[in-house]
Amino acid sequence: MNTLQFPRQTNFYRGKVRDVYTIADKWLVMIASDRISAFDVILPRPIPYKGQVLNQIAAYMLKATSDICPNWLTDTPAPHVAIGLKCSPFRVEMVVRGNLTGHSWRVYSSGGRELCGVALPDGLKENDYFPTPIITPSTKAEVGHDEDISRDEIIRRGIVSENDYAQLEKYTFALFQRGKEIAAKRGLILVDTKYEFGKIGDTIYLMDEIHTPDSSRYFYADGYEERQAKGERQQQLSKEFVREWLIANNFMGKEGQIVPAMSEEWLQTISGRYIELYEKVIGEPFKPQVLSMEETYQRILYSLSNLS
Repeated sequence: MNTLQFPRQTNFYRGKVRDVYTIADKWLVMIASDRISAFDVILPRPIPYKGQVLNQIAAYMLKATSDICPNWLTDTPAPHVAIGLKCSPFRVEMVVRGNLTGHSWRVYSSGGRELCGVALPDGLKENDYFPTPIITPSTKAEVGHDEDISRDEIIRRGIVSENDYAQLEKYTFALFQRGKEIAAKRGLILVDTKYEFGKIGDTIYLMDEIHTPDSSRYFYADGYEERQAKGERQQQLSKEFVREWLIANNFMGKEGQIVPAMSEEWLQTISGRYIELYEKVIGEPFKPQVLSMEETYQRILYSLSNLS
């Protein structure tokens, strides 16, 4: 996607998935592309409709959690575009886990019984529930890989003040609980997710996307207990299946590794999984929309003209 130019634009940043424009140093325009990343590497081919799926799920979830904490979003003028407040971000991601899955399972299965300063109980199987959800923060890296970090280390290094971190924890657990309740109504289990927060003045805001397949992992609730009892793999909706495919093809983002070729059929499979999650989480059929660059630009301009 080519970069655009907006009145009063003060900055532009291209992330792994989003193109982010800063307007008057007060507002952000986020255009969700169809790019997909894994292991902090952008894969070579885009996934059809992925940007629209991510943007619309995030907007739905931000609205559904706006009573818990303030969030950055003010408008979604196009299916893949979000406009909202520019916050000063905390340099940590609040990762919250309800089940022993993914990264936590890889640590646990290798013998680790502590993750980000949180003790992990003995006797758990892959995908079991933790006794209570846990927060396992990671540093928010400008480039390269995010890294696990403990609550105590975050406070000791002054990355987040103790008072602010206590509020982030409170918000994180409350948002996760709401996310699990929304998922349960749709026959899903919200397994783990991450939240990003920032501040404007003294007020903490929820930023970016929430409860999307890029930031979260979902299991199907139907048959979960039976699959656990039999030691079978859980049926899940998340980006983890892309990571598993990459691992199976000897790619984990390490130096010297080459991203495996992605066939047209595989791209459509990934796109279908994203759309499936949208329809499960939102409870409505997905309606693909493709806008020209010019129409997208005009919609953004109109939205920006209504901001003070």
